[in-house]
Amino acid sequence: MTGGPAVPTDVFTVGLVVNPVAGVGGPAGLKGSDGAEVQREALARGSSPRAGDRAAQAVRSLLARRPGTRILTVAGPMGEDSARAAGAVPELLPLVPGSPSSSGDTTAAVRAMAEADLLLFAGGDGTARDVLDGSPSCPVLGVPAGVKVYSGCFALSPATAGVMAAEFDGDGGDGEGITEAEVVDLDEEAYRQGRVSPRLYGVLRVPAARRRLSGRKVGSSSAAPGSAEAIAREVVTQMRSGVRYILGPGATTMAVGRRLGLTTTLLGVDVVQDGELVAADVAEQELLALVDGREAYAVVSVIGGQGFVFGRGNQQISPAVLKEIMTSGGLVVLATQQKLAGLGGRPLLADTGDPEVDTLVGGHVRVITGYRESAMYRICSAIEEFSA
Repeated sequence: MTGGPAVPTDVFTVGLVVNPVAGVGGPAGLKGSDGAEVQREALARGSSPRAGDRAAQAVRSLLARRPGTRILTVAGPMGEDSARAAGAVPELLPLVPGSPSSSGDTTAAVRAMAEADLLLFAGGDGTARDVLDGSPSCPVLGVPAGVKVYSGCFALSPATAGVMAAEFDGDGGDGEGITEAEVVDLDEEAYRQGRVSPRLYGVLRVPAARRRLSGRKVGSSSAAPGSAEAIAREVVTQMRSGVRYILGPGATTMAVGRRLGLTTTLLGVDVVQDGELVAADVAEQELLALVDGREAYAVVSVIGGQGFVFGRGNQQISPAVLKEIMTSGGLVVLATQQKLAGLGGRPLLADTGDPEVDTLVGGHVRVITGYRESAMYRICSAIEEFSA
Protein backbone atom coordinates (compact mmCIF):
# COMPACT_ATOMS: atom_id res chain seq x y z
CA MET A 1 0.00 0.00 0.00
CA THR A 2 0.99 3.64 -0.27
CA GLY A 3 0.09 6.55 1.97
CA GLY A 4 -1.82 5.47 5.11
CA PRO A 5 -1.88 6.79 8.65
CA ALA A 6 0.98 8.71 10.17
CA VAL A 7 3.70 6.51 11.64
CA PRO A 8 4.74 7.15 15.27
CA THR A 9 8.20 8.66 15.40
CA ASP A 10 9.50 5.88 17.67
CA VAL A 11 8.72 3.13 15.14
CA PHE A 12 11.91 1.64 13.71
CA THR A 13 11.79 1.86 9.90
CA VAL A 14 13.98 -0.24 7.62
CA GLY A 15 14.15 0.46 3.91
CA LEU A 16 14.60 -2.59 1.69
CA VAL A 17 15.92 -2.52 -1.88
CA VAL A 18 16.59 -5.74 -3.81
CA ASN A 19 18.43 -6.13 -7.09
CA PRO A 20 16.42 -9.11 -8.38
CA VAL A 21 19.08 -10.32 -10.84
CA ALA A 22 22.10 -9.98 -8.54
CA GLY A 23 24.17 -13.16 -8.47
CA VAL A 24 22.38 -14.86 -11.36
CA GLY A 25 25.60 -15.00 -13.39
CA GLY A 26 27.64 -16.79 -10.70
CA PRO A 27 26.52 -20.43 -11.04
CA ALA A 28 26.54 -19.95 -14.83
CA GLY A 29 30.24 -19.12 -14.73
CA LEU A 30 29.67 -15.63 -16.15
CA LYS A 31 31.63 -13.83 -13.39
CA GLY A 32 28.98 -11.19 -12.89
CA SER A 33 25.37 -10.35 -13.63
CA ASP A 34 25.52 -6.88 -15.19
CA GLY A 35 23.70 -6.40 -18.47
CA ALA A 36 20.55 -7.87 -19.97
CA GLU A 37 22.47 -10.15 -22.35
CA VAL A 38 24.48 -11.69 -19.50
CA GLN A 39 21.30 -12.20 -17.47
CA ARG A 40 19.56 -13.96 -20.37
CA GLU A 41 22.58 -16.20 -20.90
CA ALA A 42 22.70 -17.07 -17.20
CA LEU A 43 19.06 -18.10 -17.18
CA ALA A 44 19.63 -20.14 -20.35
CA ARG A 45 22.44 -22.00 -18.55
CA GLY A 46 20.09 -22.99 -15.75
CA SER A 47 20.90 -20.33 -13.14
CA SER A 48 18.19 -18.95 -10.88
CA PRO A 49 18.08 -15.51 -9.25
CA ARG A 50 18.91 -15.74 -5.54
CA ALA A 51 18.86 -12.14 -4.32
CA GLY A 52 15.17 -12.23 -3.42
CA ASP A 53 15.57 -15.32 -1.26
CA ARG A 54 18.62 -13.89 0.48
CA ALA A 55 16.83 -10.62 1.17
CA ALA A 56 13.94 -12.61 2.67
CA GLN A 57 16.41 -14.38 4.98
CA ALA A 58 17.64 -11.01 6.22
CA VAL A 59 14.12 -9.67 6.84
CA ARG A 60 13.08 -12.89 8.58
CA SER A 61 16.09 -12.63 10.91
CA LEU A 62 15.32 -8.96 11.56
CA LEU A 63 11.66 -9.53 12.42
CA ALA A 64 12.46 -12.47 14.70
CA ARG A 65 14.44 -10.09 16.90
CA ARG A 66 12.55 -6.83 16.34
CA PRO A 67 8.98 -7.78 15.37
CA GLY A 68 7.53 -4.27 15.35
CA THR A 69 9.83 -3.10 12.56
CA ARG A 70 8.23 -1.15 9.72
CA ILE A 71 9.45 -2.29 6.30
CA LEU A 72 9.46 0.33 3.54
CA THR A 73 10.16 -1.03 0.08
CA VAL A 74 9.40 -1.16 -3.66
CA ALA A 75 6.64 -3.18 -5.32
CA GLY A 76 7.37 -6.60 -6.75
CA PRO A 77 10.79 -8.26 -6.89
CA MET A 78 12.64 -5.11 -5.82
CA GLY A 79 11.62 -5.75 -2.21
CA GLU A 80 7.91 -6.43 -1.71
CA ASP A 81 8.15 -10.10 -2.67
CA SER A 82 11.05 -10.70 -0.25
CA ALA A 83 9.35 -8.86 2.59
CA ARG A 84 6.12 -10.82 2.20
CA ALA A 85 8.03 -14.11 1.92
CA ALA A 86 9.55 -13.25 5.32
CA GLY A 87 6.12 -12.67 6.85
CA ALA A 88 6.17 -8.86 6.77
CA VAL A 89 3.40 -6.55 5.58
CA PRO A 90 5.48 -3.89 3.85
CA GLU A 91 4.64 -0.32 2.97
CA LEU A 92 5.32 0.44 -0.68
CA LEU A 93 6.96 3.48 -2.16
CA PRO A 94 5.07 5.20 -4.99
CA LEU A 95 7.57 3.95 -7.57
CA VAL A 96 6.98 1.76 -10.62
CA PRO A 97 10.24 -0.02 -11.47
CA GLY A 98 10.94 -1.39 -14.92
CA SER A 99 10.72 -5.05 -15.80
CA PRO A 100 13.44 -6.06 -15.38
CA SER A 101 14.48 -3.33 -12.97
CA SER A 102 17.53 -1.20 -13.72
CA SER A 103 20.31 0.49 -11.78
CA GLY A 104 18.30 3.69 -12.16
CA ASP A 105 15.41 2.05 -10.33
CA THR A 106 17.73 1.15 -7.44
CA THR A 107 19.04 4.70 -7.26
CA ALA A 108 15.51 6.15 -7.35
CA ALA A 109 14.40 3.82 -4.56
CA VAL A 110 17.33 4.85 -2.36
CA ARG A 111 16.50 8.52 -2.88
CA ALA A 112 12.88 7.85 -1.87
CA MET A 113 13.89 6.24 1.45
CA ALA A 114 14.09 9.48 3.45
CA GLU A 115 11.94 8.00 6.26
CA ALA A 116 14.19 5.00 6.83
CA ASP A 117 16.39 4.68 9.91
CA LEU A 118 18.48 2.02 8.14
CA LEU A 119 18.59 0.85 4.52
CA LEU A 120 19.08 -2.82 3.68
CA PHE A 121 20.03 -3.59 0.08
CA ALA A 122 20.51 -7.02 -1.49
CA GLY A 123 23.00 -7.40 -4.30
CA GLY A 124 26.70 -7.23 -5.00
CA ASP A 125 29.28 -4.55 -5.68
CA GLY A 126 27.36 -3.17 -8.66
CA THR A 127 24.29 -2.71 -6.49
CA ALA A 128 26.43 -1.02 -3.84
CA ARG A 129 27.51 1.48 -6.49
CA ASP A 130 23.87 2.18 -7.37
CA VAL A 131 23.09 2.73 -3.68
CA LEU A 132 26.04 5.10 -3.43
CA ASP A 133 24.73 7.03 -6.45
CA GLY A 134 21.42 7.45 -4.64
CA SER A 135 23.13 9.39 -1.81
CA PRO A 136 21.28 7.59 1.02
CA SER A 137 20.16 9.81 3.89
CA CYS A 138 20.62 7.05 6.50
CA PRO A 139 23.21 4.34 7.21
CA VAL A 140 23.05 1.30 4.93
CA LEU A 141 23.90 -2.38 5.14
CA GLY A 142 24.44 -4.81 2.27
CA VAL A 143 22.87 -8.27 2.14
CA PRO A 144 25.43 -10.31 0.14
CA ALA A 145 23.74 -11.67 -2.97
CA GLY A 146 26.03 -10.88 -5.90
CA VAL A 147 28.87 -12.62 -7.68
CA LYS A 148 31.31 -9.91 -6.65
CA VAL A 149 31.07 -8.91 -2.99
CA TYR A 150 34.38 -7.15 -2.46
CA SER A 151 33.10 -3.90 -0.91
CA GLY A 152 33.23 -3.40 2.83
CA CYS A 153 29.55 -2.47 3.31
CA PHE A 154 28.17 -6.03 3.36
CA ALA A 155 27.25 -8.20 6.31
CA LEU A 156 28.83 -11.65 6.42
CA SER A 157 25.56 -13.37 5.53
CA PRO A 158 21.87 -12.52 4.99
CA ALA A 159 20.93 -13.68 8.49
CA THR A 160 23.78 -11.63 9.94
CA ALA A 161 22.44 -8.56 8.13
CA GLY A 162 19.07 -9.12 9.80
CA VAL A 163 20.67 -9.40 13.24
CA MET A 164 22.67 -6.23 12.70
CA ALA A 165 19.56 -4.39 11.54
CA ALA A 166 17.59 -5.57 14.59
CA GLU A 167 20.33 -4.34 16.93
CA PHE A 168 20.71 -0.99 15.20
CA ASP A 169 19.87 1.89 17.54
CA GLY A 170 20.82 4.89 15.46
CA ASP A 171 24.34 4.79 16.83
CA GLY A 172 25.29 1.60 15.02
CA GLY A 173 24.37 -1.21 17.43
CA ASP A 174 26.86 -3.34 19.37
CA GLY A 175 27.96 -0.09 21.03
CA GLU A 176 30.43 0.51 18.19
CA GLY A 177 28.75 3.46 16.46
CA ILE A 178 28.66 4.13 12.73
CA THR A 179 31.64 3.92 10.40
CA GLU A 180 32.45 4.37 6.73
CA ALA A 181 32.91 1.41 4.41
CA GLU A 182 34.45 1.49 0.96
CA VAL A 183 32.49 0.70 -2.20
CA VAL A 184 34.68 -0.98 -4.82
CA ASP A 185 33.78 -2.64 -8.10
CA LEU A 186 35.38 -4.24 -11.12
CA ASP A 187 34.87 -3.75 -14.83
CA GLU A 188 32.94 -6.96 -15.50
CA GLU A 189 33.99 -7.26 -19.16
CA ALA A 190 37.65 -6.95 -18.20
CA TYR A 191 36.98 -9.31 -15.28
CA ARG A 192 35.63 -11.97 -17.66
CA GLN A 193 38.85 -11.68 -19.66
CA GLY A 194 40.95 -12.28 -16.54
CA ARG A 195 41.90 -8.66 -15.82
CA VAL A 196 41.21 -7.74 -12.20
CA SER A 197 41.24 -3.99 -11.65
CA PRO A 198 39.17 -2.96 -8.62
CA ARG A 199 38.28 0.71 -8.40
CA LEU A 200 37.22 2.70 -5.35
CA TYR A 201 33.96 4.57 -5.99
CA GLY A 202 33.29 6.10 -2.59
CA VAL A 203 32.17 5.28 0.92
CA LEU A 204 28.86 4.49 2.62
CA ARG A 205 27.92 4.87 6.27
CA VAL A 206 27.32 1.47 7.90
CA PRO A 207 26.78 0.06 11.41
CA ALA A 208 30.24 -0.48 12.86
CA ALA A 209 29.89 -4.06 14.10
CA ARG A 210 33.31 -4.99 12.79
CA ARG A 211 33.19 -8.75 13.24
CA ARG A 212 29.86 -8.97 11.45
CA LEU A 213 30.93 -6.99 8.38
CA SER A 214 32.73 -8.88 5.62
CA GLY A 215 35.25 -6.07 5.09
CA ARG A 216 36.89 -5.14 1.84
CA LYS A 217 38.70 -7.85 -0.11
CA VAL A 218 42.46 -7.64 0.26
CA GLY A 219 44.56 -8.68 -2.72
CA SER A 220 47.48 -11.08 -2.55
CA SER A 221 50.06 -8.76 -4.12
CA SER A 222 51.83 -8.44 -0.78
CA ALA A 223 52.51 -12.17 -0.54
CA ALA A 224 56.12 -13.27 -0.57
CA PRO A 225 57.49 -13.99 -4.08
CA GLY A 226 57.10 -17.61 -5.01
CA SER A 227 54.57 -18.47 -2.29
CA ALA A 228 51.82 -19.36 -4.79
CA GLU A 229 54.27 -21.56 -6.70
CA ALA A 230 55.33 -23.28 -3.47
CA ILE A 231 51.69 -23.99 -2.62
CA ALA A 232 51.08 -25.28 -6.15
CA ARG A 233 54.07 -27.61 -5.90
CA GLU A 234 52.64 -29.15 -2.74
CA VAL A 235 49.15 -29.55 -4.26
CA VAL A 236 50.49 -31.27 -7.37
CA THR A 237 52.67 -33.56 -5.23
CA GLN A 238 49.52 -34.75 -3.42
CA MET A 239 47.36 -35.31 -6.52
CA ARG A 240 46.35 -38.92 -7.09
CA SER A 241 45.67 -40.86 -10.27
CA GLY A 242 42.03 -41.21 -11.33
CA VAL A 243 40.83 -38.37 -9.10
CA ARG A 244 39.22 -35.21 -10.45
CA TYR A 245 40.29 -31.89 -8.99
CA ILE A 246 38.15 -28.78 -9.30
CA LEU A 247 40.33 -25.68 -9.42
CA GLY A 248 38.45 -22.67 -8.13
CA PRO A 249 39.14 -19.05 -9.13
CA GLY A 250 42.24 -17.18 -8.08
CA ALA A 251 45.93 -16.66 -8.72
CA THR A 252 46.96 -19.41 -6.29
CA THR A 253 44.79 -22.08 -7.92
CA MET A 254 45.92 -20.87 -11.34
CA ALA A 255 49.49 -21.57 -10.19
CA VAL A 256 48.41 -25.20 -9.68
CA GLY A 257 47.37 -25.38 -13.33
CA ARG A 258 50.65 -23.77 -14.34
CA ARG A 259 52.57 -26.34 -12.31
CA LEU A 260 50.74 -29.05 -14.24
CA GLY A 261 51.73 -27.39 -17.52
CA LEU A 262 48.12 -26.41 -18.24
CA THR A 263 46.48 -23.14 -19.24
CA THR A 264 43.63 -22.64 -16.77
CA THR A 265 41.37 -19.67 -16.12
CA LEU A 266 42.15 -17.05 -13.49
CA LEU A 267 38.54 -16.29 -12.58
CA GLY A 268 36.71 -19.40 -13.69
CA VAL A 269 36.42 -22.97 -12.43
CA ASP A 270 38.41 -25.72 -14.19
CA VAL A 271 38.54 -29.49 -13.79
CA VAL A 272 41.77 -31.50 -14.09
CA GLN A 273 42.57 -35.20 -13.81
CA ASP A 274 45.84 -37.11 -14.25
CA GLY A 275 47.65 -33.96 -15.31
CA GLU A 276 45.17 -33.16 -18.07
CA LEU A 277 42.57 -30.44 -18.41
CA VAL A 278 39.16 -32.15 -18.42
CA ALA A 279 37.10 -28.96 -18.77
CA ALA A 280 37.77 -25.23 -18.54
CA ASP A 281 35.64 -22.38 -17.18
CA VAL A 282 32.66 -24.60 -16.36
CA ALA A 283 29.20 -23.62 -15.17
CA GLU A 284 27.44 -25.31 -12.25
CA GLN A 285 25.44 -27.84 -14.28
CA GLU A 286 28.47 -28.97 -16.30
CA LEU A 287 30.52 -29.25 -13.13
CA LEU A 288 27.84 -31.31 -11.44
CA ALA A 289 27.88 -33.78 -14.33
CA LEU A 290 31.70 -33.98 -14.24
CA VAL A 291 31.84 -34.97 -10.55
CA ASP A 292 28.72 -37.14 -10.39
CA GLY A 293 29.70 -40.55 -9.03
CA ARG A 294 33.44 -39.79 -9.10
CA GLU A 295 36.05 -39.16 -6.46
CA ALA A 296 36.65 -35.43 -6.63
CA TYR A 297 38.19 -32.63 -4.59
CA ALA A 298 37.54 -28.91 -4.63
CA VAL A 299 40.79 -26.93 -4.64
CA VAL A 300 39.87 -23.47 -3.37
CA SER A 301 41.73 -20.42 -2.12
CA VAL A 302 40.85 -18.01 0.67
CA ILE A 303 39.66 -14.46 -0.10
CA GLY A 304 42.16 -12.16 1.55
CA GLY A 305 40.81 -9.94 4.30
CA GLN A 306 37.42 -11.67 4.28
CA GLY A 307 38.21 -15.33 4.84
CA PHE A 308 35.54 -16.77 2.56
CA VAL A 309 36.19 -20.10 0.85
CA PHE A 310 32.70 -20.58 -0.60
CA GLY A 311 29.93 -18.22 -1.67
CA ARG A 312 32.05 -15.37 -3.01
CA GLY A 313 33.02 -15.53 -6.68
CA ASN A 314 32.95 -19.35 -6.94
CA GLN A 315 29.19 -19.99 -7.01
CA GLN A 316 29.75 -22.61 -9.73
CA ILE A 317 30.87 -24.85 -6.85
CA SER A 318 27.28 -24.90 -5.67
CA PRO A 319 25.63 -26.71 -2.76
CA ALA A 320 24.68 -29.57 -5.12
CA VAL A 321 28.29 -29.88 -6.31
CA LEU A 322 29.63 -29.75 -2.76
CA LYS A 323 27.27 -32.51 -1.65
CA GLU A 324 28.73 -34.75 -4.37
CA ILE A 325 32.31 -33.82 -3.51
CA MET A 326 31.96 -34.31 0.22
CA THR A 327 30.60 -37.84 -0.20
CA SER A 328 33.44 -39.02 -2.44
CA GLY A 329 36.38 -36.70 -1.88
CA GLY A 330 36.75 -33.46 0.04
CA LEU A 331 38.40 -30.06 0.13
CA VAL A 332 41.89 -28.80 -0.57
CA VAL A 333 42.19 -25.28 0.86
CA LEU A 334 45.04 -22.98 -0.14
CA ALA A 335 46.25 -19.77 1.50
CA THR A 336 49.52 -17.99 2.01
CA GLN A 337 50.65 -17.53 5.58
CA GLN A 338 50.11 -13.79 5.10
CA LYS A 339 46.43 -14.32 4.26
CA LEU A 340 45.85 -16.44 7.35
CA ALA A 341 47.70 -13.99 9.55
CA GLY A 342 45.57 -11.17 8.12
CA LEU A 343 42.41 -12.82 9.47
CA GLY A 344 43.56 -12.19 13.04
CA GLY A 345 42.37 -15.57 14.28
CA ARG A 346 38.92 -15.34 12.69
CA PRO A 347 37.73 -18.58 11.05
CA LEU A 348 37.39 -19.30 7.36
CA LEU A 349 33.81 -18.85 6.17
CA ALA A 350 31.24 -20.58 3.98
CA ASP A 351 28.10 -18.86 2.72
CA THR A 352 26.79 -21.13 -0.03
CA GLY A 353 23.13 -20.25 0.51
CA ASP A 354 22.41 -23.69 1.96
CA PRO A 355 22.98 -23.83 5.76
CA GLU A 356 23.22 -27.63 5.71
CA VAL A 357 26.01 -27.52 3.14
CA ASP A 358 27.79 -24.76 5.05
CA THR A 359 27.80 -27.13 8.02
CA LEU A 360 28.86 -30.04 5.82
CA VAL A 361 32.03 -28.27 4.67
CA GLY A 362 32.67 -26.89 8.15
CA GLY A 363 35.13 -28.11 10.75
CA HIS A 364 38.89 -28.10 10.92
CA VAL A 365 40.72 -28.44 7.63
CA ARG A 366 44.38 -28.55 6.69
CA VAL A 367 45.28 -25.39 4.76
CA ILE A 368 48.26 -25.70 2.45
CA THR A 369 50.48 -22.65 2.95
CA GLY A 370 53.62 -23.72 1.07
CA TYR A 371 55.68 -26.69 -0.05
CA ARG A 372 55.47 -29.22 2.81
CA GLU A 373 53.86 -26.49 4.90
CA SER A 374 50.32 -26.40 6.23
CA ALA A 375 48.19 -25.16 9.10
CA MET A 376 45.02 -26.46 10.69
CA TYR A 377 42.21 -23.93 10.42
CA ARG A 378 38.49 -23.94 11.08
CA ILE A 379 35.83 -23.38 8.43
CA CYS A 380 32.42 -22.41 9.73
CA SER A 381 29.12 -21.12 8.44
CA ALA A 382 28.98 -17.32 8.40
CA ILE A 383 25.53 -17.64 9.96
CA GLU A 384 26.70 -19.92 12.78
CA GLU A 385 29.66 -17.76 13.75
CA PHE A 386 28.22 -14.27 13.71
CA SER A 387 24.41 -14.30 13.78
CA ALA A 388 23.69 -15.50 17.31
